[in-house]
Amino acid sequence: MRKKEKTITVFGSASPEEKDYEYTFAYNLGVMLAKEGYNVCTGGYGGIMEAVSKGASSKGAKVTGVTLNYLDKEPNQYLTETITCYSLFERILKLIEIGDGFVILQGGTGTLLELSSLWEMLNKHLITPVPVVCHSEMWLKLCELINAQLSTEHRPVNLIKNAKHVAEIMAYLNSQLK
Repeated sequence: MRKKEKTITVFGSASPEEKDYEYTFAYNLGVMLAKEGYNVCTGGYGGIMEAVSKGASSKGAKVTGVTLNYLDKEPNQYLTETITCYSLFERILKLIEIGDGFVILQGGTGTLLELSSLWEMLNKHLITPVPVVCHSEMWLKLCELINAQLSTEHRPVNLIKNAKHVAEIMAYLNSQLK
């Protein structure tokens, strides 16, 4: 019997372009995820979502995009599968449902909403524990603030890891999923 392939859902901004550091970082992450045998899931559009999809697809990984039917955007060209959702919250739940592990890259309010939803589901034990790792100074500071508050509430802390490099992200995911 063949072992189930693991999928890593990656959240991040739709804004970065190919010339930007965040795009290159996401592309390299996609390549490494595929090389390690993971499939990839993103929101399916441009920026970081495109970069991760492009990197993963260049190495033969299955790449799923979870899109919204009411956005006036085309999914990126590197997807091997598209799942269309009809509400923002349906989309977030689908992105979480698909992931065996999660990487949160640089982003804005949409990425914050995705991270917050995932974190709350973990915090309230609504989903099985999964590895979650963030990259960027912004998420590091946010995680420190939230962990301090959770600690005062006697809730689990450090559910979200932080990493500075693709190699650190991969080492953490592999330690949890392989």
